[in-house]
Amino acid sequence: LWVTPAAALYLLLNSSTLAESLKTEVLRSSINPTFSKVFTLDYYFEEVQRLRYELYDISSSHNGMREADCLGAMECTLGQIVSQRKLSKALLKQSSTGGKSTITITAEELTGNDDYVELSFSARKLDDKDFFSKSDPFLEIYRVNDDATQQLVYRTETVMNNLNPVWKTFKTSLNCLCSGDHERMLKCTVWDWDSNGKHDYIGEFEATFKEMRGATDGKQVQWECINPKYKVKKKNYRNSGIVILNQCKVIKMHSFLDYIMGGCQIQFTVAIDFTASNGDPRNSCSLHYIHPYQPNEYLKALVAVGEICQDYDSDKMFPAFGFGARIPPDFKVSHDFAVNFNEDNPECAGIQGVVEAYQNCLPKIQLYGPTNIAPIIQKVANSASEEVHTREAMQYFILLILTDGVITDMADTREAIVQASHLPMSIIIVGVGNADFTDMQTLDGDDGILRSPKGEPVLRDIVQFVPFRNFKHASPAALAKSVLAEVPNQVVDYYNSKGIKPKCPSEYEASRTFGH
Repeated sequence: LWVTPAAALYLLLNSSTLAESLKTEVLRSSINPTFSKVFTLDYYFEEVQRLRYELYDISSSHNGMREADCLGAMECTLGQIVSQRKLSKALLKQSSTGGKSTITITAEELTGNDDYVELSFSARKLDDKDFFSKSDPFLEIYRVNDDATQQLVYRTETVMNNLNPVWKTFKTSLNCLCSGDHERMLKCTVWDWDSNGKHDYIGEFEATFKEMRGATDGKQVQWECINPKYKVKKKNYRNSGIVILNQCKVIKMHSFLDYIMGGCQIQFTVAIDFTASNGDPRNSCSLHYIHPYQPNEYLKALVAVGEICQDYDSDKMFPAFGFGARIPPDFKVSHDFAVNFNEDNPECAGIQGVVEAYQNCLPKIQLYGPTNIAPIIQKVANSASEEVHTREAMQYFILLILTDGVITDMADTREAIVQASHLPMSIIIVGVGNADFTDMQTLDGDDGILRSPKGEPVLRDIVQFVPFRNFKHASPAALAKSVLAEVPNQVVDYYNSKGIKPKCPSEYEASRTFGH
């Protein structure tokens, strides 16, 4: 059977609402179509972005897709696609569970031009503008914008009394230099510095980043520095000097998606507060009360954050721990017990498995205290420290701590966070209930630099704290968005600071094809 297929992509606001649709081209008479149409989407790690793909057979007698035969549909999230780079799933028909047809989606990041460039300029035989000494030259580089306005990108230092200056190497982002457009015109002007601020014009030249790229592997790129007035007036005028680019070095700044698409997995761990201040779980006023129809705040926060992180963990097995409770069989207080009571394997199957383990353990434990979270931070840090020795970007750890009150081991916690800031991990703390969480804000480095009791500062800001009550009247997605928005930068900051590149970049670059 030969069909005339076209595909449509729908962005789902929720399970039933279609927010926006995008359509491919129609391919005539094909049973294995490869669509060239590229769908460009904004990607947000901190959101669940649901997508629905539908494939249609469009015959010439039909007008568009509404009357066309739907060959099948597939739903997924954008997170699933980028974490696998290439996602293949069965096309499901409404009339049946599914046939033999599959759809394959591949993804590529449209780069954000976050790369940096190092430039080393010098000049020779510049015009002498000073009577009693030689010129004091400096160089200005302007980006010419689309509206013909000019934006100063960089001004070098002044080299005094020298017609053959060598300016210091400088670094600027490609975005700043040329808006990521390698063909964009750059206007470069050489001036003779004057102490009164009335600098004398020596000359100018135009360049592009594409031309600058030639200054690699020991090669130089040169431009004649021209004074247009002299060019008109002077008969034998050649130039006002030569400006030389001795080196152009591009410093690749890897993005969050570079690491995710390179195979980096997000290892999601949850820790739940089982201290007595939560209230008896059998009492409907308790923060741990299991309502038959309405999930409590612990469950809402767990599902909201876990639902996003699960797309970036291929085995979908999540360790879940509790703290502040007396646990069987001897009912000693523990601050890092496995919620499934299997200390050798605290992992639960999927977010639903964590939910079930949480509900099952509540009747078996005695809520107690105090509220110590340093042990659980250290437990995850131990796993993260094993990852450090690999020198590869394969596992990044996110610890979600759900607690109802101010912690009692603040000094130990500060020390644990400072040590964890050297590791591939981030910590999210959600305050459940109506306690005064003022002291908890100090753990979140937004108001200043967190320090250990000995005064050692955090290497990087890895803690995000929010009270759940701030989101009581918002959707759980808003909570997840708030606490997870910083994670991509934290991942990139960690690996870049360690000089760790995404895994297998050569294979990755070779296999990069646009999503279609």
